[in-house]
Amino acid sequence: MKIIFMGTPEFAVPAIDALMEAGHEIVAVFSQPDKPKGRGYTLTPPPVKVKALEHNIPVYQPTSMKDGEALRIFEDIQPDVAVVIAYGKILPKEILDAPKYGCINVHASLLPKYRGAAPIQWSVIDGEAVTGVTTQQMDVGLDTGDMLMKTETPIDPDETAGELHDRLSEMSAKLIVDTLAALEKGELHPEKQDDAQSCYAKMLTKELCAVDWRKDARTVHNQIRGLSPWPVAVAVMEGKKLKIHRSALSALSSDAAQCGEVICLNPFTVQCGGHTAIELLEIQAEGKKRMKTEDYLRGHKIELGTILQ
Repeated sequence: MKIIFMGTPEFAVPAIDALMEAGHEIVAVFSQPDKPKGRGYTLTPPPVKVKALEHNIPVYQPTSMKDGEALRIFEDIQPDVAVVIAYGKILPKEILDAPKYGCINVHASLLPKYRGAAPIQWSVIDGEAVTGVTTQQMDVGLDTGDMLMKTETPIDPDETAGELHDRLSEMSAKLIVDTLAALEKGELHPEKQDDAQSCYAKMLTKELCAVDWRKDARTVHNQIRGLSPWPVAVAVMEGKKLKIHRSALSALSSDAAQCGEVICLNPFTVQCGGHTAIELLEIQAEGKKRMKTEDYLRGHKIELGTILQ
């Protein structure tokens, strides 16, 4: 099939290779504009653009999808279908209707659950046991189009959002290939979403990072792994910010300790609410690199009874 591919971050990259290996022709790629990154604010292309240029695929980076220029490109190319994976822009109806088979999106959740910008992270934060990816025929709503195909996967209780992201990225690549194969054979059976079963996965912000040690250990653990690798859960220890990258539930607990109190140093364990405790495995002290907690403690003395806020 002749495809216009629309995507921006690393999550969408494996699908480009998968589609080409399956014999499809990606005739153009749409991606978000280059953005300044790093301390030097160097203008950096998004990962999908980098991958497209490796394959000598023309790349378009419009700032708007509503000024007519994107539609002109679609009309000139006349694609069979547009594949949309984490593009990051709302597509107007004239774009959705331009390809022969419309626009097919791959979304990193089991729709209708977790529509929106951060489905992977919120599935972890909410302690879901299962997630997956869904292909959908796009409409003008936000992840509201008819579902085409799904694939599921369990979420490991200690898996971070970053680790789950990488697994779902590969699953997405396979699912879009399978979806297009079914489309070509006329074997797709679109299924309308039940809006009553939906929930919205809002964009992550740094306001979500502060740990509330009054909550039970599992809730705190889910927050830590759901915010890893970004924007990262944060506590305050001895007046300084402490980022927490990885944790584990602990069997240790002290009825005499207050929430946020360090109750053990080996392993480094903090009291939580509900007579539970959590072990901090990887941390990043203010101005320091991320490291295993045991390595940090070799060079930094922390007393039992220290309170994390």
